[in-house]
Amino acid sequence: MAFAVTRMMPVLRSFDEMKAKAFYCDFLGFSVDFEHRFEPGMPLFMQLSLEGATVQLSEHHGDATPGSTVRFIVTGLADYHRAITAKGYPNARPGIEQAEWGADEMTVLDPFGNRLIFTQYRPD
Repeated sequence: MAFAVTRMMPVLRSFDEMKAKAFYCDFLGFSVDFEHRFEPGMPLFMQLSLEGATVQLSEHHGDATPGSTVRFIVTGLADYHRAITAKGYPNARPGIEQAEWGADEMTVLDPFGNRLIFTQYRPD
């Protein structure tokens, strides 16, 4: 069988379940696919999805480095931007910037220092 990449699933570091859900679910619109703890009181590992993209968040010390970057290639960026900014999330007010390389980008920092870049390439 030939090698093929069928999916990519970044793992980002998180530190607080309530802040993570407020940011990723309530603000950005992700859905929780699953949550896992080895036992009560242990760190949370959860998987989130948004329009076919999957991100895993981990409170486990060695799973990921705070301050990572994930780029989402999207369509309908202006509509998504309007939808999330209308929510009035108090800790982020992202804008859309026109990048020199022919893309519109909205960068959002999560509560744990991770950078999420939503990129829509402009037509040639």
